[in-house]
Amino acid sequence: MKPLLIAVAALLSGCSQSGIPWTEQPDTGRWYSRAQVEAGRPLFKQYCAECHGLHAEGAANWQRPRANGNYPPPPLNGTAHAWHHPYPQLVKTIREGTQGDMPAWSKVLNSEEVDQVIAYFQSFWPERGYQLWLERHQR
Repeated sequence: MKPLLIAVAALLSGCSQSGIPWTEQPDTGRWYSRAQVEAGRPLFKQYCAECHGLHAEGAANWQRPRANGNYPPPPLNGTAHAWHHPYPQLVKTIREGTQGDMPAWSKVLNSEEVDQVIAYFQSFWPERGYQLWLERHQR
């Protein structure tokens, strides 16, 4: 029984209850490293920027529904509501898409690449917004 508890503790040590792969990186002070941000930049540019903007600024009028009832892509740069979403929900949205216009990327991006995309757009978040996100989702 004791080896099982040790194994479970080892598995859980890298993640909080919210699923954030939490190990504060010395070069950013956040869960992701500068290398992850740099690896996420071309992925975001290739798969996300067409809709969310090169710097994750979102579409114009993103708060107003289109004629079809779907909302335009929101900013992911910390100026909208992305910080309200826990890490697992961010991952799920990227992998599975939405009922709106966002496609699923699960057949294109692997787990490491999804983390890199999230690291890239979270790198735009101001420190206060990032800290609020952590506080909210590490409960």
